[in-house]
Amino acid sequence: MAAPSWIRPPRAALLLVLLLALHLSLSLAANFEGFDSDDLPSAAGGLDSGDEEEEVDLDLPPPPPISHSASTPSPPVTTSTPNPNPAKPTPPNPTPALDLWDEDEFEGIPVPEAVSPDESSAQAEAAPSDPSAEAAAEAAPAPKRSPAELLRAFSVEIACVSFLICFVLNYFTGKRQNEAIALAWATKFATRDSIFDKNFSLLGTGDGKDTPLLLKEGQDVFKFYASGRRFCQGMLATMEMRARHDLLSKLLELVFPRKDTITFEVVMNEDAMDHVVVAVARKKLTKTMQKEERDLQRFAGVLNSAPGGRRWVADELAVVAESKEVAGDMITEAVLDQVLGDKAFEKFGKYFISLHFSDQVAGSYKKVLTFKFVLPDVNNMSEMTRLVALVPYYIDLVGRYKLSSHARSKTEAARTKAAQEAFRELQSARQEALQKKKAEKKKLMEEAEAKLSAEALRKKEEKERARQMKKSGPKVKMLRS
Repeated sequence: MAAPSWIRPPRAALLLVLLLALHLSLSLAANFEGFDSDDLPSAAGGLDSGDEEEEVDLDLPPPPPISHSASTPSPPVTTSTPNPNPAKPTPPNPTPALDLWDEDEFEGIPVPEAVSPDESSAQAEAAPSDPSAEAAAEAAPAPKRSPAELLRAFSVEIACVSFLICFVLNYFTGKRQNEAIALAWATKFATRDSIFDKNFSLLGTGDGKDTPLLLKEGQDVFKFYASGRRFCQGMLATMEMRARHDLLSKLLELVFPRKDTITFEVVMNEDAMDHVVVAVARKKLTKTMQKEERDLQRFAGVLNSAPGGRRWVADELAVVAESKEVAGDMITEAVLDQVLGDKAFEKFGKYFISLHFSDQVAGSYKKVLTFKFVLPDVNNMSEMTRLVALVPYYIDLVGRYKLSSHARSKTEAARTKAAQEAFRELQSARQEALQKKKAEKKKLMEEAEAKLSAEALRKKEEKERARQMKKSGPKVKMLRS
């Protein structure tokens, strides 16, 4: 059965409805939020002839996911203009995505940052994305350095290692040099048929046959002991070498030079040495000795002229003695001819340092003879034979020496006065120590009283008051009938 005619719509009406719907859809697309319809070309082919001549280029980013947001004014869309000069190509827009980006429309999507070409190339060089390229760069051999570059790179390490090597080599060479000098001296003066072997019955630190002659107390200190002779208890020779084993000390000696020295100390018997205080040394050294040595400071003075107009020591030397009689008796003609005279001192004086004889030495031993000489090198050890011969010579001379009665009276008076001064100094020192002890005790008591309470302090004061009253009261003596 056919439908009524009034129900069938005419075909012309349907076509009109379709065209209206298409027009509405295009108008809505043109009025999309964030864009203007005037900037977009007509979707229905409505471009006129002028629009066809001007071609519009649009660089649009890919459409991101859409999220709802509050509407705010959006930035205008920028379009590229045609290049009037076709010979010069138009440079591409460096940031087209940023010009068409709407922050309010596309929410939650990170905004791309503009990166300059220099920075992008630097990042590409700093961090290559290809793992195979990284592995190849790591496996590639490093360029070889020149010797000069290696020296500059490892200069500190090379200096440290060189210093350690020099220190070790200097230690062993310096140690051997000091030992060689000490052994050369012992071979010359302490072996069989030598000076000390003829004058002492016991050489070395023990009485056995295999006892070593020298006692090594350090790499630069050696000692030799001898005993068994009249007028003395024994003799100790101390050799103090330069610190050749120490590199730093060796460098310091370039500024403050030192010499190898040997010191002989002879302890005399109590009844074998009279009142003798005398010293002989170079003029500069005698002033220092008189300031440092207490016996020279108390009893002796510098002699400016020779006693009795006789021949005297060399001009470089000075004599400090208790009296002219003692100086004249100690410095004999034999000593002047051997060492201390003008002619002998020119030849052997370079190894002489000082002589010091005293019966008032501060220490455990009062009567001591001291000789101090310079040690020559290994090949010239025989040049100090005359100096070493002074040791047994003066042991016998001082042991047999007796003062005259006039000189003895003066020396005894000086020693009595010195003993009284020493006693007074000792008493004053004791008084000072006692007062200091009392002051410390009083200070401790005051500190203890400051910590006591008021009640304990009151009881202590009452006790002290009762003790004072009992002490000041009359004493009663009870007698038994």
